[in-house]
Amino acid sequence: MHRDLILRSILDIGVVPVVRTSSAESAVLAIEAVYRGGIRAAEITMTVPGAIKALEKLADTFGDKLVLGAGTVLDPETARICMLAGAQFFVTPALNLKTIEMAKRYSKIIMPGALTPTEIVAAWEAGADCVKVFPCGALGGAKYIKSLKAPLPHIEMVPTGGVSLATTADFLRAGAAAVAVGAELIDAKTISEGHYEVFEERARQFLAEVAKARGN
Repeated sequence: MHRDLILRSILDIGVVPVVRTSSAESAVLAIEAVYRGGIRAAEITMTVPGAIKALEKLADTFGDKLVLGAGTVLDPETARICMLAGAQFFVTPALNLKTIEMAKRYSKIIMPGALTPTEIVAAWEAGADCVKVFPCGALGGAKYIKSLKAPLPHIEMVPTGGVSLATTADFLRAGAAAVAVGAELIDAKTISEGHYEVFEERARQFLAEVAKARGN
């Protein structure tokens, strides 16, 4: 899939599930569930044991039907390994210019993490496709995005941290290009109970909030 189409798909969906589970198997099952719920994008964090295997399995299973990302990518070497495993976009917790360079070299989507206005501008100028504003909830959530977008309307921001069903629409109305959501969508307790169908229903609810915020 062409990089522009990948980026457009992520932003059109409006919500990126951040899958941080205790096993590769549970990560795959969780992503299959949100896919059934209508979310055609997901990010597996590198903190998941066997994350690379999970990426490979999902890439084989879904192909271009799912926009697959790698999260918590700390360095360019990890980005390259994830790329070879099938990841189409990359999310970092902090600003690493060499990781951005690696993504650009291979025409992949990169969302580096940043928090302050200085970091956000630096990430954008280094070639970020979107900037992951993290941890956004700690600085006021949607109000913080609104404050940032006033002087920086041209920068695409994807807040992470503090995103829930109750706040998704607020973030989007404040100017977020999309939101990234972790345990509010995919949580350890539901996985331990084996109730993956819960994630399917939550995915539908998050998509409904995106549609509401965008007036669809």
